[in-house]
Amino acid sequence: MAVTNLTEARIREMPLGSGIHRDEQVKGLMVICHKTTKSYAVQGDVRRNGRHVRTVRVKIDRCDRIGLRDARNRAKALMSQIQSGVDPTDGPDESGITLERALEAHLEEKPHRSRTVEGYRYQLDHYLKPWRKRAVADISRQMVRDLYADLKRKHGETTAASAMRTLRAIVNTAMRIDETLGSNPVSALHVPSPRRRKVAPLDLADWWERVERLSPVRRDLHIAMLLTGARRSSIVQVRRDDVDADRRVVTFTHMKTSDEPMLLPTGKRLTALLEARLEEDEPLGSDWLWPSPNSRSGHVEEPKEAGLPSPHAYRHHARTLYIAAGVPYAESALLLGQKLPGASGGYVHADHLVEQLRAHAQALEDLVFAARAEPK
Repeated sequence: MAVTNLTEARIREMPLGSGIHRDEQVKGLMVICHKTTKSYAVQGDVRRNGRHVRTVRVKIDRCDRIGLRDARNRAKALMSQIQSGVDPTDGPDESGITLERALEAHLEEKPHRSRTVEGYRYQLDHYLKPWRKRAVADISRQMVRDLYADLKRKHGETTAASAMRTLRAIVNTAMRIDETLGSNPVSALHVPSPRRRKVAPLDLADWWERVERLSPVRRDLHIAMLLTGARRSSIVQVRRDDVDADRRVVTFTHMKTSDEPMLLPTGKRLTALLEARLEEDEPLGSDWLWPSPNSRSGHVEEPKEAGLPSPHAYRHHARTLYIAAGVPYAESALLLGQKLPGASGGYVHADHLVEQLRAHAQALEDLVFAARAEPK
């Protein structure tokens, strides 16, 4: 966000789409260069009784309709209102930043994946809905206890705990904005951490016997889930174009921890399996690697069969079998699309290590397929 001494000439020279340019002379005045127009606006913090209520931005007019002198005069008048605690946008009276506005601030603090944003908004719209317009300062510890008890009774402990973790994060952001907020009311609760899933050991010989009874698409999908350890959303949304059999690489475009795609090296047998799947399903004309004509999406959505692991359980099994195959911790984590811990972990880019990780993917495959050949 540039700060400059605005002049008529400088405003004319500002390229469209260049964003916000603040004025040095008049506090709060800015020129916003949109993709097709330039407009004057003023922005400031409304405070009442020493407490931050909201940050408001008021459009003044387009730059081609009024001059800079007129814009500065209007900005001074608007800032006078804002600094006296009046909201020119005529918002509702509040005794502080609301939960709804705190959520918007929380989402703006750093980039979030679209799925994460949807999750936060869902929690606010469904489980925290009565408090959307409520000032954070007016939420007491007893209110939080009562809401938690009510959510547990209606929706269960897992859902209630998730809503409380969301509320705690939003209030923490509000506290960073409004220094008058003393403490987080959610601290009155002991919010249980998500329970770790218990996964029984996998009998590979029995697993092979069960898998080979499935239809070809389901059979190959379960084999791929074990050999990749991919999350359900990642594996079922693989498209045919995401499989590069020549390079022996599968691209996962839907990742939980990043908006960036993941390149996964495939072993020899998995590559052959995927090639056969592509050839066999080509007459269907589907874009998906795991087509399902009866599903709304066109691909398999819930790859779960009686007596076989769930998609998430396959991640547990893959992690364990990587160790059994002698794959080091860091390499197996990268193959599962996990971020390495510590500061140095941020410097490791798995997409640069596809060929270096291939031998480890092959080690898991060799271990799994060795059980297929063993007699019962």
